Order: sequence, then C-alpha cells, then structure tokens
Amino acid sequence: MDLKNLTIEKVGEMLRKGELTSVELTQAYLKNIEEKNKELNAYLEIFPDALEQAKKADEIIKNGKGTKLTGIPFAIKDNILIQGKKCSAASKILENYVASYDSFVIQKLKKEGAVILGRTNMDEFAMGSSTQTSAFGITKNPYDVSRVPGGSSGGSAAVVASEMALVALGTETCGSVRQPASFCGLVGLKPTYGAVSRNGIIAMGNSLDQVSPFGKTVADIEIVFDSLKGKDELDSTSVDSIGESISSGPRFSGGPTPARPFRNASTDGVIGIPWHLFKSGVDEEVIENFKESVEKFKKAGYKIVDIELPYSKYSLAAYYIIMPAEVSTNLSRFDGVRYGLRVEGENISDMYKKSRSSGFGAETKRRIMLGTFVLSHGYYDAYYNQAWKVRRAIASELENIFKEVDFILTPTTPTPAFKIGEKLDDPVAMYLCDVFAAPANLAGIPAIALPSGFTKEGLPLSLQFMASHFHEKDLFIIGKDFEKIKENK
Repeated sequence: MDLKNLTIEKVGEMLRKGELTSVELTQAYLKNIEEKNKELNAYLEIFPDALEQAKKADEIIKNGKGTKLTGIPFAIKDNILIQGKKCSAASKILENYVASYDSFVIQKLKKEGAVILGRTNMDEFAMGSSTQTSAFGITKNPYDVSRVPGGSSGGSAAVVASEMALVALGTETCGSVRQPASFCGLVGLKPTYGAVSRNGIIAMGNSLDQVSPFGKTVADIEIVFDSLKGKDELDSTSVDSIGESISSGPRFSGGPTPARPFRNASTDGVIGIPWHLFKSGVDEEVIENFKESVEKFKKAGYKIVDIELPYSKYSLAAYYIIMPAEVSTNLSRFDGVRYGLRVEGENISDMYKKSRSSGFGAETKRRIMLGTFVLSHGYYDAYYNQAWKVRRAIASELENIFKEVDFILTPTTPTPAFKIGEKLDDPVAMYLCDVFAAPANLAGIPAIALPSGFTKEGLPLSLQFMASHFHEKDLFIIGKDFEKIKENK
C-alpha cells in the first residue's frame, strides 16, 4: 500500500466507502515500522494491541458511528500517559514506569476510535533540540540518517516523515514540535497555552508545556487540534473558548487581547516580519527560501509590513531561566521513593543521590542544577524575577503588534537539520536552534510551522506563522493558502 499521499480526510473517505479497513491500514504501517524503525530508532515501543484497536475501529465505522479520527493510526510521544503502557520520558529513571491512567488527550483519541501504534523517542524529559539526549539511543532524520530529526519530539516527527504513522502527538515547551517539523518537512502546530489540557503529561515547564500535533497537511493538523482542544476540569489552565480572543486575555500580560480577527486570507491579511531578528546566525539557504516565500505571499495579495520586536530578542535568555527553574521543581519528585528507578544507599539522602545520579542524563542534570541556582537565595530576584519581567514585556509587545497585523512571519529554525553529534559539546549552540520559537512559548500564543522547500542537499526548510491568542483557525487559513501558493509556482 502506498502511504505517501494519504491524509486523514482521504483515509476517512476510504474507510467510510469500504475501500480500506483500519486493520489493513494499520498492517501497512506496522510493516513500514518493521522495515524502517531499526535504523531510525523513532519508536521506543510498538503496542501489541494495535491491530485489536483497528478491529474495534472497523466495527465502529461499520455501525455508522465513526468520526474523522476513527481508525486513524497515531504515534504518541513518550511523555504522554497511556493507561497500562510504559511511559519513560526517554529516561532511565522512568524506564519501567507504567501509566496508571490516560492523559486527557489520550482519553479524547480513544473516544474518537483512533489507533495508537506506539510510543516515540524523545530528548530525555523533553530537554533537547535533537533527540540525542534520550537514554534509549539517538533518533535519525528520515531525509538524511546522518542528521538529527530535531527535538525534543524528534521521534514523533520521524515516524510521520517516514510513513510509520499517519499523524503523531508531541509536546512543546520551546519549539519542540515546530523545530522537528521543520527538520522533517512536516506541519507542526504549537497551540495557544491552555487550548489543550496538560493533564497526564510528564511536566517539564508547567507555564510553557503544550500538547502539539504533527501532520503532513494543515487540514490534518486542524482535524487533530479540533478533536483535542477544550476545557478539562483537571487542568485549571485549560479553557473552552477557542477561535476568538477571550475576555480573560493573554495569561502573561495581565490584560485583555484586543486582537483584530483575521478577515479574508487572500485579500486583506496583514503579515508582519521582524527582519531585525534575522541579521545574524541564520543559514543563507534559510534566508533565501524565506525571501522567496515572502514574495509568493505578496503576489497572492497579502500585505507585508516591517515590524520591530525589541523585547523578543531576549526571549531565549528569559526562557533559559524560567524553564530550568520549573524543571528543577518538577523533577524533584523523582527521588527513588515513590516510583521509578531506586538505587539503594546507606541512608535516605544517599539513596536520593544515587538514584538521581544513575537515572538522569547529562542534559537533565544540567538544567536541574541551573534551575536550582536561579531559584536559590540571593539569585531569585537577580535572575528568576527579572526573567519574568522580560516575559511579561514580550507578551505585551506581541499583544500590541497584533493590533496592527494578523500574523508574524519568521523562519521556523535558523538552519536546516544538523549532523548528529554536531552540537552536543556546545549546549548554547544547541539552545540557539530555538531562537525563533521562544517568543510564542513565553507569550502563550499559537504558532505553526509550514514546509517551504528544500536545500540544495534535499533537506527540508520551513517558515513559521504566529497569531494572537486562540487564533488557531487563522493559522489554518493562511497555512492552507500557503500550500496552494506553493503548488502554483
């Protein structure tokens, strides 16, 4: 079976017409997994009940009760809880942990009758931009196995790009879906903070984390997002109002969002470009592709304006103070006492030390120590409080710019996929991969990564749109427009 051109809509139509069964589709993906995963190391585990799930989906469709996601094969990042399945966050400390309940998003997928194929590799505890920090081996990029697929959701990106799942879920704390989407030629959405419940997600940074989908088309991403969004009583940060700006306003700026609703994609959409953020550190082919894309939007009738975002250039610096602080708090629960790895010691303190030393990898330890430092007495005000002031300034800056424009456009990443091992010895160089991602995460606004072409070596390139809070629908409109614009070269 040719899986390359399949989409959720195409598969759904074929399933309803009886031209295909979910069992046949699932078998095709399982065959691809058997052939490809050994080299790519994108899946950590394939669930033995995948075909049983597909049989149930076929019964649902046969009885006329199917939805758009019934029978659709999904891959799930290894930090999203699935009851009765292992969930390790790609860490030795949780290697044998079995989830005791379903996360909110898995509850939604099961209710829809989706088929969950397995759990995907990731950077340990979602800390990384390359899926090289996993305790269970490096994931490789399907376009070039000598390169990384991005991270931290690199496994989920690699399985969709290599036709080992039709769609996949990842999580975003700072570009962890958009960057792998860019490196693997996919569409990746970072929803508004609060649009999708975080209930049942192994936390990295509570004020930043968000479940996010990967797909081959904007339409596929829209279908998945529409199925997952909504209020969850067990997540106080989740909301029900999606599609318009809400009266409570942006979470981090303290005021309402007077955003202009996007009106008509091809005739009066206003795109703002902060050219000053691209002056250095961006690959030549990335910039060339970006400029070509801008010209295509102009020809399609969009209005392009230059904008200034003076605070946004500090996004990455603020992020790498706030995120480690939240990491150090969240990961303190992994102590060898309640669950996860336990290494016996002479006393309780020795057990803590040995369990954490053996269970956590180098990048995780680095961020825990950095976070503990910025929260310590004498440094809390100097670093953590200052970072939050910058975060609020960035949120306010973006709130104001969205009074003037419908979208902010940037490259998704400053470079194409880099070589495996290339940046491992230089953490700062690795962190800079997320330079265009950080503003959306800090401000809690939605952003989408869209495939925009290829380098001379055949590596995927991507551009990113950001919109005001809860304006995901606008991102889908302009994303679909761009797909048409690319086809009409």
